[in-house]
Amino acid sequence: MGQTIKVGYKQLLIEAEREIETLGAAESIPLLQSSQHVFIDIRDIRELDQVGRIPGAIHAPRGMLEFWVDPDSPYHRDIFDQDKSYIFFCAGGWRSALAALQMQKMGLSPVAHIEGGFGAWQEAGGPVELTSVGMVRRE
Repeated sequence: MGQTIKVGYKQLLIEAEREIETLGAAESIPLLQSSQHVFIDIRDIRELDQVGRIPGAIHAPRGMLEFWVDPDSPYHRDIFDQDKSYIFFCAGGWRSALAALQMQKMGLSPVAHIEGGFGAWQEAGGPVELTSVGMVRRE
């Protein structure tokens, strides 16, 4: 007999969206120039290599995020010790919604995520930095 999942990903996303700040891609683009905002890319490194990255965004893989944020962790990163706003994004906005909620629960504040993720960022005309030879920027 298979597992019975009591709360599915859709419900988790609904709950996350109730608790966190969600930014549209277009409204996020100007924030990239602000020294008070840190963009956190939680995608897998292969995703960055395949489609590019937001210039200046910090890559913090989803699997390490809690460890990088917690100052008691041996994996802690100083970028998370700043008095700034943290904007999380992934490819489509699902992982970043869940990650932003988890970071908020841990005490990181303020946090937000980009609705629609990197895909929405590209569609809104946000700048993209290519990371691999042969990648083509969609314009």
